[in-house]
Amino acid sequence: MAKLSGFLLLLLLLPLGLNSLLAVESRDILSRHLRGSNAYLTREEHWFDQTLDHFSPTDHRKFGQRFYEYVDYYQVAKGPIFLKICGESACNGIANDYLSVLAKKFGAAIVSLEHRYYGKSSPFKELTTENLRFLSSKQALFDLAVFRQYYQEYLNANYNLSRESPWFVFGVSYSGALSAWFRLKFPHLTCGSLASSAVVLAVYNFTEFDQQVGESAGAECKSALQQITYLVDEELKTDSKSVKKLFAAAELKNDVDFLYLLADAGAIAFQYGNPDVLCSPIVDAMKNGKNLLEAYAEYVKDYYIGKFGASIKTYDQQYLKNTTPGENSADRLWWFQVCTEVAYFQVAPKNDTVRSPNIDTRYHLDLCKNVFGEGVYPDVEMTNIYYGGTRIAGSKIVFTNGSQDPWRHASKQKSSEDLPSYLIKCHNCGHGSDFRGCPQSPLNIEGNADKCTSPEAVQKVRQQIIQNIDLWLSECQIAADSDELDSILLPTRMATSYRSL
Repeated sequence: MAKLSGFLLLLLLLPLGLNSLLAVESRDILSRHLRGSNAYLTREEHWFDQTLDHFSPTDHRKFGQRFYEYVDYYQVAKGPIFLKICGESACNGIANDYLSVLAKKFGAAIVSLEHRYYGKSSPFKELTTENLRFLSSKQALFDLAVFRQYYQEYLNANYNLSRESPWFVFGVSYSGALSAWFRLKFPHLTCGSLASSAVVLAVYNFTEFDQQVGESAGAECKSALQQITYLVDEELKTDSKSVKKLFAAAELKNDVDFLYLLADAGAIAFQYGNPDVLCSPIVDAMKNGKNLLEAYAEYVKDYYIGKFGASIKTYDQQYLKNTTPGENSADRLWWFQVCTEVAYFQVAPKNDTVRSPNIDTRYHLDLCKNVFGEGVYPDVEMTNIYYGGTRIAGSKIVFTNGSQDPWRHASKQKSSEDLPSYLIKCHNCGHGSDFRGCPQSPLNIEGNADKCTSPEAVQKVRQQIIQNIDLWLSECQIAADSDELDSILLPTRMATSYRSL
């Protein structure tokens, strides 16, 4: 193994600077479902020093940022590097999802960088609003660019390589948006991007989310959910303590925090490919004159809080004010990004709503103010100006979405030149089905799609993904070979030109 360069060695030996000591998926508990010896390709942590503020010419502070690498499939010298972007939760390793299948096929190394502030990659000991000013998608993109350059040098030193490897970036949900935005802002650093369920459009009042929940539910289940919402709203007017106790949520003092919990619990069944777990019992209760609230409460407690692993306290605004960093601080962090950049306010539509009409714009703005202070609100227009929203002007980005996923309405769903978009259509195809299979939670090893109601639909889109990756990596290789040939021939051409003078 080659010795590290002096610069590389310095990077490895430097102290960890300031760190020397799920929403899109802010309430996503997927990482808790990665159990078993083969759920992760690796959980071995690596660290490097990251710049705290990429936009300041005078602030040179650093913090320790966690990453992972998996090189078992790597074909040295000719294999690509797959950068799997971690999003708005702790990154505890490289999950054994469909990316492992792609890595085997292409002989790729996989590296994964934890998002700044999340998990163990916190720059500060306190997550105050003031200290969160460096938490943004823009800073995160530069983190990825700096890390990409660092890891390329690290790889070259380890394997005695003398040329750049072809890179390809991957992400799901918010990290899917980062994947698309990385290719948009740093096209010279990656051959292409897979943006799965990528929420590239910042939305102020995201009524389409609730509308898709109703559509995915179907007529009977939607009707049952609407009746449940009406009954809960009425109960809150007369006996809020009893109805909250029924759902084991007595700790939620704010009525709309409680309503948000119930809305999320319903939406999650369609988002992550478990519609029948929700709809079967409540439709049965509605048809047979059983107590609808009790049926829904049983689902919330048994599935959403139990099997899925959601936590009641993450809906409590007082809990969101906790400024101590740790593995469980993701909700505060994601709400900060929601309240400053992307909004995605899941408000009730004016007509035919599934969720309570009390979940409105004012509730979200008040939450932002209550948790983070005066003057904190999302500048959605500037976010979409900066990235382009669904009119993103990038190239070589694959967009994929599941037909039942409420989040797909914040993604790019129509293909345009050099930006193919594929919709995976099936009864339980939701958030990140191309990566995760069905249901999307808990983990299916290597993204097994056998439990999808239409495995063929998933496999068809996966084949299109492979074709695009293969094409764009090949084009990268051709361009690299051409540049290398030019560097060899240029001195000869210059000498010939000089002799002709």
